Amino acid sequence: MKINIPESISSRIEFKRKFSLWEMYRSFIFFPRAMAKMIGNNKSKLVDNDFIRRLQLAVTEVNGCPACSYQHTKMALQQGMSGEEISSFLSGGDQYIKPEEAKAIMFAQHFADSRGYPKKYAYDSIVKEYSEKEANIILSAVQTMIAGNMYGIPYSAFQSRLKGKPYKDSSLFYELGMMVTGVLLLPIAIVHGLLRALAGLPNKRLDKSTMDEDDGL
Repeated sequence: MKINIPESISSRIEFKRKFSLWEMYRSFIFFPRAMAKMIGNNKSKLVDNDFIRRLQLAVTEVNGCPACSYQHTKMALQQGMSGEEISSFLSGGDQYIKPEEAKAIMFAQHFADSRGYPKKYAYDSIVKEYSEKEANIILSAVQTMIAGNMYGIPYSAFQSRLKGKPYKDSSLFYELGMMVTGVLLLPIAIVHGLLRALAGLPNKRLDKSTMDEDDGL
């Protein structure tokens, strides 16, 4: 099966977005319960899997992770999405966005653009548009994706370095540091997330500041 990824992603030699170790750890905290929601959705089919994939492709497009783009393109093709549709999402196009999914796609882009710290009013808008249960699944989909992006971006930079094309403004220390430390911190973050669940804390982190003038959600 041919994996068709836009040239701007497949030939990337610089970061579109670069994350810190703390940001990656924080995303890992939300990962266990987000994955549980995704597994539950696979059984209940409350939110269509193609819709989930489009949300995740939208997050990957904002963050610019070649490794994640490749894997999610492969999965999307297996689920029946066309190459043109996938390429459009990875290029930031909107011609394949369905009207009934537009609000959620905008939220996914906002979530990625806010580095996993979306405005509360933005999340409230998808609760109003869909439902609390569907909004939780939408949030879980983008939470799992951004966690993968945060690990996949330094991994992609390292792979590019091995091919003799190191990323601009990157270093071997950053790439290996994120990859190795990320693996070591993952079990700690998972325990942290489970403790939050036991304490009854929500599996989300929302910015409660008021709407900016330029925000469109």
